[in-house]
Amino acid sequence: MTTRRNVLITGAALGLSASPLAALAAEGEGVTDTRLAKLLDAFVVEILADNPQTASSIGKDKGPRAALKRRLDDISTGGRAKQIAGYADRAKRLRAIPRAGLAGRDLTTYDTVLYAQDVGAEGGRFAYGKDYANPYVVSQQDGTVVNTGEFLNAQHLIETEDDAEAYLARLEQYGPALDQETDRVKDAAGKGVILPDFLLATALKQGQDLRAMDAGATRLVGSLVERTKAKGIDGDWQARASAIVSQTVFPALERQVALLKSQQTRATHDAGVWKFSDGADYYRWGLKYNTTTNRTPAEIHKTGLEQGAEMDALMDGILKGQGYTQGTVGERMGALTKDPKYLFPNTEAGRREVLAYIEGSIAAIRPFIPKFSKLGLKAPVEVRAVPKEIESGAGLGYMNFAALDGSRPAIYYVNLKDTGNWPKYTLASLSMHEALPGHAWQGAYLAERSSEIHTISSLMNFGAFIEGWGLYAEQLADEVGLYAQDPMGRLGYLQALRFRCARLVVDTGLHDKRWTREHAIEWMVAATGRSTGAITSEVDRYCASPGQACAYKTGHNEIVRLRAKAKAALGDRFDLRDFDDAVVTTGGTPLAVLEGVIDRYITGTRKA
Repeated sequence: MTTRRNVLITGAALGLSASPLAALAAEGEGVTDTRLAKLLDAFVVEILADNPQTASSIGKDKGPRAALKRRLDDISTGGRAKQIAGYADRAKRLRAIPRAGLAGRDLTTYDTVLYAQDVGAEGGRFAYGKDYANPYVVSQQDGTVVNTGEFLNAQHLIETEDDAEAYLARLEQYGPALDQETDRVKDAAGKGVILPDFLLATALKQGQDLRAMDAGATRLVGSLVERTKAKGIDGDWQARASAIVSQTVFPALERQVALLKSQQTRATHDAGVWKFSDGADYYRWGLKYNTTTNRTPAEIHKTGLEQGAEMDALMDGILKGQGYTQGTVGERMGALTKDPKYLFPNTEAGRREVLAYIEGSIAAIRPFIPKFSKLGLKAPVEVRAVPKEIESGAGLGYMNFAALDGSRPAIYYVNLKDTGNWPKYTLASLSMHEALPGHAWQGAYLAERSSEIHTISSLMNFGAFIEGWGLYAEQLADEVGLYAQDPMGRLGYLQALRFRCARLVVDTGLHDKRWTREHAIEWMVAATGRSTGAITSEVDRYCASPGQACAYKTGHNEIVRLRAKAKAALGDRFDLRDFDDAVVTTGGTPLAVLEGVIDRYITGTRKA
């Protein structure tokens, strides 16, 4: 799944913050044109000033920006308006630099940033949603209850007493953030934007479950207490944090829970955004934002059906070779999903086994890295279970990129609410996607080679590129021989590809063709053989984030197409490692920009 850093093409500030540009000396690296470098430095100042949580997530909340560590993002209506205005303003300033005078990485960076601002500004015409990509301010997978606690736990680092005080300062803002959300949920409802009843029930329960806890027993308090104790930082952290939760967080949470509860009588069972007054336009923009292409819902739906059939044929051959001959491919995969010999016990011990198995899969791919890259990255990865308090609404697996300053490695989260969602043969491919050579590898370039690329690249998160690379990484693992002696592992890899094809069909089905949630679940279970529980979680995710599920296969298809183009153009001079590195060293770019990058790579290789 896409990285969970929630800043995508983010931020908005029309003027410079008080932070001195001199503090950004290292951030101007990676761009040779001095005018462009200066402007991008200014963009970074603006974006981080308005997105302090992003500053922490990438390790840019230190030195002259230390004050950012005491703030949460402004998610108010005014903050959203400021964000939208910033997109148009930055695009205008960027266009003042003549594109014709740029070349190489400068040109790629220019095109990438401009695309991001234009798409963000375009999305501002939809007057609802948490941000640029999610139509619901609060859902089972988005909002302060779901995201902020884990942000404080995993991304707000505590090394000193000042860090602990900063944690408390942020905790003080948790309640006001909830109230900001509640006001926006109320405003969105006035425009007819209310969660489907099944998502509303989950989001409501998440809030109620948190409120039912004793303040001192919440993770909001426990994370601070445990980490200060581990670092030997003295202080009355338990009492102070508990007081904030009981006196500030819980009252605001009660107000949000009450509002969500009041909306249950108005919520419908309609799963797709087609139900909004401008839902068709919103979904087309959502596809553009998520796929960074102009492909239509009909085109994407057709691609999913056609490529799904191709995957079925490949899987059928392996299944027959393993003695599974009866029923459709989906039916046979469904039987395998329930086969006890491939399952881990649904116990705490079994969950530890899953994490250990994943760590083994990551270790197994490392010797193959020189076959697909010359970059020589270290790419450390930490594997964690999704916190229990958010696992009901969280995705099945996702990645947080490493901090740019090396203070935190990449964190790979696995949802272990039910180990039945993770047959052993599925875990290697998942780990190739989330860890190596997927998200953690791509993110490691940003962290370990920061002098080669401008910091602005770490503030843009193009789902089609990131998820497309993750899916391409699964293919690389197969191509370099990871599954040479493991047919079931290769079957898991093909099932993962088949799963992404199905996403194209289901996402467009829900939001364009007006599929019901039940039909989407039934169709996807039959097509992929995944468990009903896993597919229900997936479909609910698609309902909350229209178009996001289409990023994976669309991005993968484009990377594979461009690789074929490069092979045809270069013949014997084509080197897989050089192609892969040309993609990764963009730092992440829209698919609409990537072809130009590969064309320049082809030209450069011919001249070499």
